[in-house]
Amino acid sequence: MLQGIAKFFKEHFSPQKSKAQELDELLNGFLDREADTLELIRRLVGLLRPQNARDLRPEPLRQAMLTRLEEDQELLAAFRHHLVHFIATRRLVTFFTDSGILPGTGFFSEWWRILWNRILPEVPDERRLKDCLHVIYDRSDDWRWLAQQSPESVQHFWSLIAPANELRSIDWLSIQDQLLDAVLLLAHRVSGLGVDSELMRASPNFDDNSPRFIALSAEALDFVSAFRAHLQQDAPFTDDGSQLLVMVDQCEETLKQIRKRALTVGTSLHLSYILTRSEQSLERLRELVAILIAADTHQENAIDAWSSFAREAFLAENRRNSLRFYMAQLSRLMAVRVTENAARSGEHYICETAADYSAMWRSAAGAGVLIGGMALLKIFTSALHAPLFVEAFLYSMIYGLGFVLIYLLGLTVATKQPAMTAQTLASHLSDLKPHRNADLERLVDVVAAVSRSQLAAIGGNVMVALPVALAIGWGLSELHGQPIIALEKGAHLLQDLDPLSWAIPHAAIAGFYLFLSGLITGYFDNKAAYSDIGARVARLRWLNRLLGKESAQRFGTYIQDHLGGIMGNFLFGCMLGSTGVIGTILGLPLDIRHIAFSAANIGYAVIGFDFELPLQAIFWGALGIAAIGMTNLAVSFALALRTALGARQINFTHWMPLLGAIWRRFRYLPSSFLLPPHR
Repeated sequence: MLQGIAKFFKEHFSPQKSKAQELDELLNGFLDREADTLELIRRLVGLLRPQNARDLRPEPLRQAMLTRLEEDQELLAAFRHHLVHFIATRRLVTFFTDSGILPGTGFFSEWWRILWNRILPEVPDERRLKDCLHVIYDRSDDWRWLAQQSPESVQHFWSLIAPANELRSIDWLSIQDQLLDAVLLLAHRVSGLGVDSELMRASPNFDDNSPRFIALSAEALDFVSAFRAHLQQDAPFTDDGSQLLVMVDQCEETLKQIRKRALTVGTSLHLSYILTRSEQSLERLRELVAILIAADTHQENAIDAWSSFAREAFLAENRRNSLRFYMAQLSRLMAVRVTENAARSGEHYICETAADYSAMWRSAAGAGVLIGGMALLKIFTSALHAPLFVEAFLYSMIYGLGFVLIYLLGLTVATKQPAMTAQTLASHLSDLKPHRNADLERLVDVVAAVSRSQLAAIGGNVMVALPVALAIGWGLSELHGQPIIALEKGAHLLQDLDPLSWAIPHAAIAGFYLFLSGLITGYFDNKAAYSDIGARVARLRWLNRLLGKESAQRFGTYIQDHLGGIMGNFLFGCMLGSTGVIGTILGLPLDIRHIAFSAANIGYAVIGFDFELPLQAIFWGALGIAAIGMTNLAVSFALALRTALGARQINFTHWMPLLGAIWRRFRYLPSSFLLPPHR
């Protein structure tokens, strides 16, 4: 019994081994030639893994491992044998051709695979290096600390594992052989993708370029055959890969031309997917050829090429089952096209001259008139106490058709601006060089123009919607001999504006919808261009019989030019109209608040109180309207700017110089943010 107690205390209360001691024991395990390499590597990675994957501090344990390997040549030889032999005896072709490249299964198939993998994880095939990496790096966030390793550190590690004098060993020759298979497979893949019907459709002169893709496979075969003859028969090396790389460059140039043209004629998810997969495959082909050539001619450079490739491939393989990473990767495929449309639309919302500024006021004032009427229609509809579905439908039609009418009349709703102007601002940020004062000043000019344009639009909406609501309410009340807004409804409208209630969260929901409407507008603009909607509408037989051929063509052109705006505004209205009903069905406090409608509602609240509303209540309601407006604009602008920067892959880090330049302009010329410059 005493022995059992002593054993228990020894196991549970004896001092824990230090990390350094565990590292020594693990490394000594590599001295056993018969040890399980995969298990040793898995345990070693588990030991080297930081406690916090986001930890940016240096890795003393990893450095200690490299130091130990450098000092102990016997251990280094054993470690090298285990690792290189392990890699050489795995199936490597899929690792070389697929890791970090969009899969060939397509967008939705891969999406479902990742989701299904969350429910039932895949069984790794330890014969394949790709699967072994998932056993070794078995945590989904391992990519974080792997990405923090410097390229120099990774290169140092591989230089120990594969010195130049080892690149002729049997194991490395086996790896090279699979590299050659991967080169052939990538070339055949690009040749197949290159003659896809989507690419041919997107490029009118594709017949002139298709021989490039066909010739790529032939060049790859010649290169691989010459390289294998050189390795196996010690024949002279007659093909340095330069001709193959020329074909790679030509194919890549064709893909760039198609992608550039897609910004004009539109794109589809399938086309964007094929373009990205082809470009990734060409880049991988270039990397593998560089590794092969360097290993044969400049062996000291081979490790540079290999370590760079391996680092990126390991990162990509660890993120292979990340739905968030996959969705972010795919969202970029069409985001640039969608945001480009919004950026062009955003330029129309920026007032550069006094004439633009006056036009903005008139446009916003016209929208304020319609908004005043739309707000009253919604109040009357709520008084019907219709079934929830009918109520949601009626609200959606009031908002949706009203916004479409505003758009078709060329009028402006202030809250629609941020989602558009953010895209324009992002396009300027991409070209900004903060060390050049001229660039900063030019961007500050854009910010000032956006500010005065936004204030003019808000002023036009609010300052007209409120008096229109008062005028309509007073006129109808006079006709009926009593206020058309019941006292209870007036109190409810006023309560909805309370900044200490749910008004701000509801305004944030509306801001999110405003951001979505900008993306929807861009999506349908792209769809109209890609599918040639205008020409197809003009071919409708019934439309030709009704309007005649020329009028049908003009109508088709009009639809093509305005489809994005119509659908964006209509669906935005549907989102606003249905949110409150959805909240009621789900029992959640969901609703929306919009600055222009809130301004109209305070006018109708005054009518409900028969013009006897206390001044304090009016002031509190005005404060609520201001808070709602700020939230509408801030949320939609922040989301749109973030999306636009992400779509263009801009990592803008110079906010402080930009904010400093804006502050200086505001101090010395504050009027530029309110009024257009005098010319």
